[in-house]
Amino acid sequence: MKLKTAFILLIISVVILTGCNSNKFQAETDWEVESFSHDSQRGEEVSLESLKGTVWLATFIFTNCDDVCPPMTMNLAMIQDELIELGVEDYKIVEFSVDPEVDTPEILADYLAKFNAPDESKWELLTGYAPNYIEQFARNSFQAIVKADPGSDQVIHGVSFYLVDQDGIVVKSYNGYKDVPKEEIAADMQALIEQGK
Repeated sequence: MKLKTAFILLIISVVILTGCNSNKFQAETDWEVESFSHDSQRGEEVSLESLKGTVWLATFIFTNCDDVCPPMTMNLAMIQDELIELGVEDYKIVEFSVDPEVDTPEILADYLAKFNAPDESKWELLTGYAPNYIEQFARNSFQAIVKADPGSDQVIHGVSFYLVDQDGIVVKSYNGYKDVPKEEIAADMQALIEQGK
């Protein structure tokens, strides 16, 4: 009888410990974001240093984009809805413009306004650098492709969302265009924030 009781207690302990670990975030990548300092849509300077201590979700867009950028930005707004529902507050959403010669802070502000983001104060749409800079930065920091299309005014870029931890390390990436795992992204952000406290 004692053996049976001990076995039951062991099973219960394993279940409880497994449940406790289910909210622990598991990193899938380990890419260090290069130091940067750029202008936001509010005309304020945003840097890697100013984002330290905060979990952020990053991607690459441009305002003249003919196809993927508007759905990606809408998906980010819906992820923000999920974060609000979970009660998550300490995060940022960072969109780097891949067409900085066109995308001034004012144009980026107008672009963001079209998406009815639940809390625009959490968004940083960045510009104020050269096109060749963002190509190198995307490749070096996010292993992402950014390249001007020589036959049009469009810019070729990936459609991933990147989860960046409090130390400026890219720890996970997701499809940001179709079949976006919005609930998973919000839950990962929540777990990463909780883990860092």
